[in-house]
Amino acid sequence: MSGEPSCTRLDRVIFMSTKSAILHAAAVATALAAGYYYYRRSATVFRSRVVGIIPARFASSRFEGKPLVEILGKPMIQRTWERAKLATTLDRVVVATDDERIAECCRGFGADVIMTAESCRNGAERCSEALQKLEKKYDIVVNIQGDEPLIEPEIIDGIVKALQTTPDAVFSTCVTSLKPEDAFDPNRVKCVVDNRGYAIYFSRGLIPFNKSGKVNPKFPYNLHLGIQSYDSEFLKIYPDLTPTPLQLEEDLEQLKVLENGYKMKVIKVDHDAHGVDTPEDVAKIENFMRERNLS
Repeated sequence: MSGEPSCTRLDRVIFMSTKSAILHAAAVATALAAGYYYYRRSATVFRSRVVGIIPARFASSRFEGKPLVEILGKPMIQRTWERAKLATTLDRVVVATDDERIAECCRGFGADVIMTAESCRNGAERCSEALQKLEKKYDIVVNIQGDEPLIEPEIIDGIVKALQTTPDAVFSTCVTSLKPEDAFDPNRVKCVVDNRGYAIYFSRGLIPFNKSGKVNPKFPYNLHLGIQSYDSEFLKIYPDLTPTPLQLEEDLEQLKVLENGYKMKVIKVDHDAHGVDTPEDVAKIENFMRERNLS
């Protein structure tokens, strides 16, 4: 038996428990203060300075070298950059890449290029790194997918304005009507929203899914368009958020935002989406452009 009086041992137990409780309370208070500061910042500061970033990587598992594929004589990344430059809400447009071949191509047609690490796991992380390398400060970052070479400038402006007018959201994106033939295509991401226009869920499968297991021709399914914008302060912390189960299962970065409790504003637009996910999509988009005399 220890010679230490039982009351002394009890005092030490009480002291250690109290110390742990104080440290825990301090940590909670710090987190709450940080969250309150972020909420107040978002709620009171108009997010006016906007940069568009086009993340581009060469080593794509589905379509290697995709940004450099030619569409009617121009690299796809150039077509995306030219469309983005027409948006009225963007103060600047840059390409963020980890590949010198893409960088050289982009500099050749006049684009600003930011080199980023190969370790970036998705477009949002590449945008985050590029943002912190820019010499100027921005309030909103628009992640413009390089595989939507016919993206409409009005859509870029729409998601920027959606984020500017929704202070409790840290993220905004858009959807359009899903074509029945794309219902079960895992490359066409689907989205459901609530009555206030906030995202509920994204999936590569058809959502909502009914008991018949078939497409309901009367239901207005939503197709997610890859373009999205972020509050710049949120984007800085995004890479440090732990990957979430739904994000990993669906391989969709938007789900990490939702699973961590952040709000995402969604607008619906009328857009004939022509994303390039596979080499076969190149011929489809070229035929579409020829039919409509789009150069």
